[in-house]
Amino acid sequence: MKKIFLTLSILSLMISCNDDFTDIKDEGQTEVTNFFTTQDDAMQATSAIYSFLRSWENSGFPAQYVFGVTGDDVEKGSNPGDASFINAYDNFTFSVSDDGVRGYWIGQWQAVNRANQVITNVPKIDMDATLKNRLVAEAKMLRAYFYFNLVRIYGGVPIFDGLPEGGNYLKPRNSAAEVYNFIVSDLTAAAAVLPQTYSAADRGRVTKGGALGLLSKVYLYMKDYQKAYDASNQVIAMGYSLDPDFNHLFRPAGEFGTESVFEVNCDCSAAFGGSQYAEVQGVRNQFGWGFFTPTQELENAFEPGDIRKELTILREGETTPEGDLIKKGDPQAGNMWNQKVYVPSSLNNNACGYGSIQNIRILRFADILLINAEAANELGNTSAAITNINKVRTRAQLPNTTASTQSALRTAIWQERRVELAMENDRFPDLVRTGQAATYLGPKGFKTGKNELFPIPLDAMNQSNGLFTQNPGY
Repeated sequence: MKKIFLTLSILSLMISCNDDFTDIKDEGQTEVTNFFTTQDDAMQATSAIYSFLRSWENSGFPAQYVFGVTGDDVEKGSNPGDASFINAYDNFTFSVSDDGVRGYWIGQWQAVNRANQVITNVPKIDMDATLKNRLVAEAKMLRAYFYFNLVRIYGGVPIFDGLPEGGNYLKPRNSAAEVYNFIVSDLTAAAAVLPQTYSAADRGRVTKGGALGLLSKVYLYMKDYQKAYDASNQVIAMGYSLDPDFNHLFRPAGEFGTESVFEVNCDCSAAFGGSQYAEVQGVRNQFGWGFFTPTQELENAFEPGDIRKELTILREGETTPEGDLIKKGDPQAGNMWNQKVYVPSSLNNNACGYGSIQNIRILRFADILLINAEAANELGNTSAAITNINKVRTRAQLPNTTASTQSALRTAIWQERRVELAMENDRFPDLVRTGQAATYLGPKGFKTGKNELFPIPLDAMNQSNGLFTQNPGY
């Protein structure tokens, strides 16, 4: 199967402007004055947005700090003395000067800038009109995803709808509500243009289903349950389905399957390398670095008989269904790892490092079903909620839910999200949006009124010339 390789040669395409908080320049940049003249330029610039999805900032350490170990399903892992600074995220002692806080911020703004380069410049190119419109729609969906990341972690941030006039990036933060409305606008516009499917050569590009699926999730965060329900129903009607085999779902053979709504292509190539998403989480000194490992709390969260437990947690001494004996190479490391990122030895491409072929599943159909169930339940439609939570439970070989009241179903759906989406970077933001963070994360150091958001990085505060107000508690 041929896959779309993501061009890295024009990583940023940054214009010349002041060294402001969003103007983070990448090495190997191409000046915009010498670019955006041909259809090929438009394709390369769009591919440069996709390349960020599998970057270190979006899938490696910074992303795993802010979305991973802050939850109660993931802990630092690895050797206790290795990268001990990650513990600051586990116990909520990170500060405005922390490298992870800054690294995630910088990365997301680099990605927003790449999207804005396409949105601003591609419409000016004399090229195939249908392709032009599609590329702009792809950029808008991806920009919406990056802004969704920013608003969930930092709260309200400045909105840049395209490249700012004169390269002036100095502006105050918009409110979180304004950012969410901007995301909705981007996703709505993208969904109206994007195709539902692509040919095999373009597999990995964002689709109409991806835009509507992400839109349903955004509406859930906005607590606009009717729109979350409507958007998720549109996705359900498109023909997606659960992979009947939970293990197959996360192996390379399950990539871009019937459950894939928004998935990052991480295939390895000689020109562009792969991704370190699986490597940083792989079994310590056997397959990878051994970071971001399952917690005992996660293990305890699974019901008896739930097949997802042993297909989510990879254990020292076990033999995988694919025949690998799990044996760590560091006696001081833990004994559990994330099985969802495991790549069998027989399929590993060492040319790009362990697990570089492992795709990142950003949005699965199981998530859509649970979004639909949660929205339906909040609207009082318990029958629809029960139907969709049971679809997810049936795949896990569990009996139907016994919950029947709105309150009981709410708790059941939140629990189902925890075990179904375990270690997929949903747990921390789910706890915050549902108001459960203090209950589950309080023992780790979470403080209500502060730790729902991360601080704006110190250098961004300083470079804003006083236009930024810091988040409470920092």
